[in-house]
Amino acid sequence: MSTLSKGEAGEAVRRAKVKTGVTWAQLAEAVGRPLAWTTAALLGQHPMSKDEAATAAALLELGEDAALAFQLQPTRGALDAAVPVDPTIYRLYEVVQVYGPTIKELIHEQCGDGIMSAINFRLDVSRVPDPAGDRVVITLDGKYLPYQWE
Repeated sequence: MSTLSKGEAGEAVRRAKVKTGVTWAQLAEAVGRPLAWTTAALLGQHPMSKDEAATAAALLELGEDAALAFQLQPTRGALDAAVPVDPTIYRLYEVVQVYGPTIKELIHEQCGDGIMSAINFRLDVSRVPDPAGDRVVITLDGKYLPYQWE
C-alpha cells in the first residue's frame, strides 16, 4: 500500500507540475476526465482508477507510491482551518457567507424545497476578457435534489 497520504500526494503533484511544466489541462486530457475533476482528484478529493492514477503519475514523473495514493478513498472537504486563510479560497468562503442565503432562497423559489447536489456536480473555471479587467467565471452545476418527506 502507498506510504503517501492523499494530502502528501497532492503536494507532490504541485511540486511535480512546477518541475515538469505539465498543466492541469494536459493532465486532464491524458487521464480522459474533465479538468476540474482531474485537478480535484490529484489534490486529494476524488479516487482515481488504477489506469488514471498510473497515467497521471507517469506524466508527472512521480512513482508508484503517488499512483497508489491517487487511488485511495478521500476525506472530502477537508480544510486546514474552519475559515480558510488562502486569499483565493477565502474569497469563495466570503461569497458563500454573503450570497449563500440569496442562493438558497433563489433555489427554493425556482426549484422548490431542496438542495443542489455536490455529488452529481460539474465545475468550470474560466477567464473572460473584459475592458474593465479580466473576469473569473466560476460555474457550479449541481443536480437539483428535492427534499422528500415520506
